[in-house]
This record gives sequence, structure tokens and C-alpha cells, in this order.
Amino acid sequence: MISLIVFLYRIADGSETVRGSNDKRGLNIPLVGGYRAGEVAHMNNFPAAQKVTAGNVTLAIYEADGDPARHRPPVIFVHGWPEIAYSWKNQLHAVAEAGFRAIAVDLKGFGQSDAPTESSLYGAIQMVGDFCALMDSLEIERAIFCGHDWGGALIWSMGQLHPERVAGLIGLCTPLRARPPAPPLQIMEKRFGAKHYFVQFQQADAPEQLFATDPDRFFHLMFRKPPPSGRWASLIPQVYDLPGRFRDGPAPDKTGVIISEADIQIYVDAYKKSGFHGGINLYRNIDQNWRMMEGRDEKIRAPSLWVGAELDLFLPPESADGMEQLVPDLEKHVIADCGHWIMWEKPAEANALMIDWLTRRFSI
Repeated sequence: MISLIVFLYRIADGSETVRGSNDKRGLNIPLVGGYRAGEVAHMNNFPAAQKVTAGNVTLAIYEADGDPARHRPPVIFVHGWPEIAYSWKNQLHAVAEAGFRAIAVDLKGFGQSDAPTESSLYGAIQMVGDFCALMDSLEIERAIFCGHDWGGALIWSMGQLHPERVAGLIGLCTPLRARPPAPPLQIMEKRFGAKHYFVQFQQADAPEQLFATDPDRFFHLMFRKPPPSGRWASLIPQVYDLPGRFRDGPAPDKTGVIISEADIQIYVDAYKKSGFHGGINLYRNIDQNWRMMEGRDEKIRAPSLWVGAELDLFLPPESADGMEQLVPDLEKHVIADCGHWIMWEKPAEANALMIDWLTRRFSI
């Protein structure tokens, strides 16, 4: 859940979350079918996995092609943690129906992609290098990248490190923030204590082994309705102790889960195959990513869209305040009454905003 360091945001103090624009321009983009069902989720009409060699790894991609003539740059969807490419189930066909080639990827370490255990392979440079290698294999010169959570952090890194390969960027929930003055983990531990999951995830092997003991419980704990903003102050910092909540908390109430049991099972099966180490290794590179950006140009010049969620406790809308200084060509929206899992909670609203922006900025 939550991506890179970029989150040195003002923590909620119990006051109302700042609302941004929620202009959906009258759109109501339906979810559409008509594409071949896949081996991962045939009951949900998700595309079949294709295995692509991307440099030193093999990545699984899932494609819905709405632009066979290649009039527009393709849209590459990048998931976060604890997610997989299937997290874009509600977006992939909608974006294809709007006239784009839509490609969701299982990141290295996730789903049906290769899952090496060496943590150094999961730094931002290595992960966006995978994107470039994937594009080379697919003969794509430039693409629009859409990311959520950790995927959001990685697409901003792609815009900073490989601007020549980026036609546009869409970040869901995750903002781009300026490089902080000290190592992020040091800041997080000082601000929230040693039980913050960013800090606990630095322990070798322990977090992934813990979550692997009961993946079903884990995903019922994670994919839940957001608490009202008035309760946030009372939940912090305990809410950030994900290992403790998993290990010692009560059984998750299934009535609060935002996705179906069939969808939960797809996640459970995927993580039983890949293990949890890929996602945890992203967190083990947070300080390394910070060091890597020293002296680099942080500005992103590609046209960009950021869509936040009003009730995102982990990445509240005000975390994107001032983002325009780093991303001058930026459009921002906030979806009301929505938590962190924006693609599942408010798919029609999220799709409408993304497709409206895509068709305006990449018109034929």
C-alpha cells in the first residue's frame, strides 16, 4: 500500500481532508467487454497473460488493443503493493474502448512475472529499466504510463529518469514530492516510530514470511473501505503497524472488503505463486532511491494527470499540494468519498477522468 518516499506529507490532525476538483465533465465511462478471457481471471474477462523478455527478466503483460493502427501512444498500467496487473481489471478495456492500446504489467516480483529474491534488483533505476526493456521488446518508442501506489512512484521516476520514453503520465493517489533533506526511513521512524511498516519492512525475510502464513487474511485486511476522516487522528500511528495488525488484530470483517471474494482469491493465488518478497523489496530500496536522486533534475516535463482520493488515509489529497512546481504541465482532480483503492472503489469516476484527459491530450 503506499509507495515511495514522496510521502513526507502533512499528516491528518483530525480536520477535514482538503477537497480538490471533482469535475468529471459529465462523463460516465462504462466498463466494456468483448476481449478474450485470460488464464488469470477468465471469469472476469481479463486478457490472457503474455510473457515478454525484458532485459534480464520475463514479465507478464495483459493487453486490450483499441488502437491497432497505432495512432496514439499506448497506455502502460503499473500496479502498486500489494497488487498485481489484475488491479486494472476495471480500467483496461475501458481505455481500449476509448481508442488506446492498453497494457497492464505484472511488475518484477509479482504475479506471473519473474520474482528474483535479491533486494537490489527492486530499486527505482532497476524497475524503470525493466519498463524501458519491455518497451524495446514490444517495439514501443514512447508510452503513457499510469500508476497507482508504488506504481505511481515508479511512473514519476520513469518521467525523471527516462523522459525520452514518456509521452504522458497518470498518477493515481501517489503524488510527486521533492527529494527530502534526509534519508526517508530516518524521517519516517522519527515521526511515527519503529513500528511503521516502512521501518519494519527493512527486516530481512520477516515481513514476507509473516504475510505468507495466511494470504487470505492478509488481503481481507488490506482491501477495505476507508475510515471516515474524523477518525484518522485516533488511528495514527497504530494504523501504520501492518505486521502487528495482521499478526495480532481480530479477524477482518468481510463486510468491509471492497472487492469480491472471487477477486480476493485471484490475489491469494498470485501471491502464493510469487511470494511477498517482490513488493517488500521495493520498500528496502527507499533510501537507495533517495541517494540515487541526489543532484538529478527532479522536474517532469511530460503532460501529467494526478487523481487523488478524498478518504485516502495513507496518501491524503493535500500530499499533492505544490506538485505543480515539479510537474508544470499538471492537471489534478480528487474523487469524493473514495479511499486508497481508487480503481476498485470508484472505477467509473476514475475511468472518466483518465479517459477524458487521455482523449484531450492525445487526440488523433
